[in-house]
Amino acid sequence: MGKSVQPIISVKGLAKTYAGGFQALKSVDLDIRDGEIFALLGPNGAGKTTLISIICGIVNPSVGTVLADGHDIIKDYRAARRAIGLVPQELNTDAFETVWATVSFSRGLFGKPRNDAYIEKILRDLSLWDKKDNKIMALSGGMKRRVMIAKALSHEPKILFLDEPTAGVDVELRRDMWEMVRGLRANGVTIILTTHYIEEAEEMADRIGVINKGEIVLVEDKDVLMRKLGKKQLTLHLQTPLAALPTALAGESLELSADGAELTYTFDTQAEDTGIAALLRRLNELGVDFKDLRTEESSLEEIFVSLVRSGS
Repeated sequence: MGKSVQPIISVKGLAKTYAGGFQALKSVDLDIRDGEIFALLGPNGAGKTTLISIICGIVNPSVGTVLADGHDIIKDYRAARRAIGLVPQELNTDAFETVWATVSFSRGLFGKPRNDAYIEKILRDLSLWDKKDNKIMALSGGMKRRVMIAKALSHEPKILFLDEPTAGVDVELRRDMWEMVRGLRANGVTIILTTHYIEEAEEMADRIGVINKGEIVLVEDKDVLMRKLGKKQLTLHLQTPLAALPTALAGESLELSADGAELTYTFDTQAEDTGIAALLRRLNELGVDFKDLRTEESSLEEIFVSLVRSGS
């Protein structure tokens, strides 16, 4: 990506056991690259929020180390935390303050000098400018969520965590948020998001990590993951139904529907070119005509479900 080789977040041997013996994280190793959008996927209770909370200094790890922007999150807490913006799942803002006051105050908390132009830019980017003098208690849920993002960005962090950012959020805000995330990434901000909306990860992420039962099951470039684990299906609607699959096609990844009217071919996405062309040629030679065809691709959701199953 042309960015520095040094990861902006480096997690080594991280584990967390809560009082009572529940092990939320088990020996997690993870490097986040500078300037990427990294999606952390996992079912509820997999350890996503615990991992983020440790990196952000909210929860102490049982063992292991975390460096954020080169700073140890425990030994050099203030410098590490200054590099990070966090948008938590729950909305916890001061209901009686105005939007402008709460975002400005948040910037001051991190020791940043006053910068009204920057605060104005964030509020405009998040469609909050016309609400700047409104008390937060008077805002809708979607607008409160925008205020949380503005607060997280108030001190110009290099790293932004979005914990389930679009849970319960309307479609318009979701689109606005993705637009904003892309803009931040273009300005060099590294973004880590946890989500169980798989289409979000599919659309936005450069890399995807899958966490299940406190362990990282897999970390992979999104495109590589889709290619490696994705399957495609080609379904042919036959001109004349077949009573059975021709013996010449036995051994192929072909399935005939119960009524003999559809032939389905399953193939790896890497083998796309050779597979389909060869199959269509052979059908032609065998005199099997089709009137229509469609292709379907396995979604990241299906890949994710199979990964979590195999990892459980």
